[in-house]
Amino acid sequence: MFRTTTPFKTVIWALCLACCTWASGQQAYPSKALKIVVPFGAGGVADLTARTVAQKMGENMGQSIVIENKPGAGGVVATDAVAKSAPDGYTLLLMSNATAVSAGLFKSLPYDAEKDLIPLSVLGTFDIAIVVPQESKFASLADLLAFAKANPGKLNIGSINVGSTQHLAAELFKSTAGIDAQVVPFNGTPAVLTALRGGQIDVGVEILAPVLPQIKGQALRALAVTGDKRAAALPQVPTAKEAGVKTLYAASWNALAAPAKTPRDIVQRLNQEIQSALNNPDVRKKLIDMNVDPQPGTLQQAADLLSSETRRWGDVIQRAGIAKQ
Repeated sequence: MFRTTTPFKTVIWALCLACCTWASGQQAYPSKALKIVVPFGAGGVADLTARTVAQKMGENMGQSIVIENKPGAGGVVATDAVAKSAPDGYTLLLMSNATAVSAGLFKSLPYDAEKDLIPLSVLGTFDIAIVVPQESKFASLADLLAFAKANPGKLNIGSINVGSTQHLAAELFKSTAGIDAQVVPFNGTPAVLTALRGGQIDVGVEILAPVLPQIKGQALRALAVTGDKRAAALPQVPTAKEAGVKTLYAASWNALAAPAKTPRDIVQRLNQEIQSALNNPDVRKKLIDMNVDPQPGTLQQAADLLSSETRRWGDVIQRAGIAKQ
């Protein structure tokens, strides 16, 4: 017969202690600093959105939240790093349109965003504007569309890099408006604005935040925004739907995500903390001042957004004939 010198009561006590220690460890989350990996350089709207939300989340959770900027390959580098990190709730990803676009833009990816990540919550959306120089002959979107339809192939639309949200929004504008126009990609917003002012392009499609100062200063005129409602910063500017392109919708967005297999209780806790931060009046004001529309929501809403945007932008890429990278 197998015998042990360890008293039975001692064994039971040790097991109880281990269980209690395990349970205590679970309840202690978070017990150290968290990290949000941002797939863009510091100082942009996405980076500032992450920092604004992270600061309030950290205050509420009693831990610091560090922002790690990891740009590269349209967000692939950052996304891959988080997807392969420990699923313990301490490493999160700032997702964006780029996360959805990459699935259709690249021949292969080292991850599947919908399988390898858990979207925690949308943070906010930001408007995209259709702009022309102040002295342009196009006083409205209707004027621009009339010219484009009367002069096939003559309208030049500027945007930033191929595969960017702005570039795909310009392609979507073309297809939904039913016009034959050239989409001309540039290496960054300053180059688009220079081409607009110099007359090399007729119209630009750009996220509102970087062009708003020039609209306010009357160097540019906004003909429409492509969201589902008017921009708070430009209430006098109609949506594209109001201006005649009934089915056009395009907006940029950010969300937070965790690696797949992150425990459900931690996922739910993080969603609650994000909602609390986004509903804070000071946080909301800071985001709105950056032309970001705060969008607190559920885990399911975040997952649905990633899924629908992945398929929508994949269709746009295919219709536009954009070669996969």
